[in-house]
Amino acid sequence: MKYIWAPWRIEYIKAEKPAGCILCDLPKEHKDKENYILYRGKKNFIMLNSYPYNPGHLLIAPYRHTGNLEDLSEAERNEHYELASRSIAVLKEVLKPAGFNIGANLGKVAGAGIEDHFHSHIVPRWQGDNNFMPVLAEVKIIPQALADTYETLAGKF
Repeated sequence: MKYIWAPWRIEYIKAEKPAGCILCDLPKEHKDKENYILYRGKKNFIMLNSYPYNPGHLLIAPYRHTGNLEDLSEAERNEHYELASRSIAVLKEVLKPAGFNIGANLGKVAGAGIEDHFHSHIVPRWQGDNNFMPVLAEVKIIPQALADTYETLAGKF
């Protein structure tokens, strides 16, 4: 068995979480650039993860608050996975990753940081994108600022 260590995530895990649900609250603010919301669909939206594993780490979430995939309507579910497909196409075109991790963490024990609002992760991956820094120094080097990643991807959706 191989283990993938992500010690830089502990800052997020230990941090005090704001009241409410960011996946409900941020779209209502209509500050898309400040909140890194890249695209708004009818039922779901796409945003950058503020604690990314790599540049271009996206979250896709329905506007409606539910923690259960099985509670999504057919329209929400269809659009959600259409946006996942579209996200991969955009990331391939713009950032040219060698692969992707795609998934959802359902429940706290599965790693969900926001367990009451279903969302999917799209994580672009490059050969050698993990180096010695996370292992030896507990530091993950993200080679691009979130604001720069936003500018790179904005308008591509």
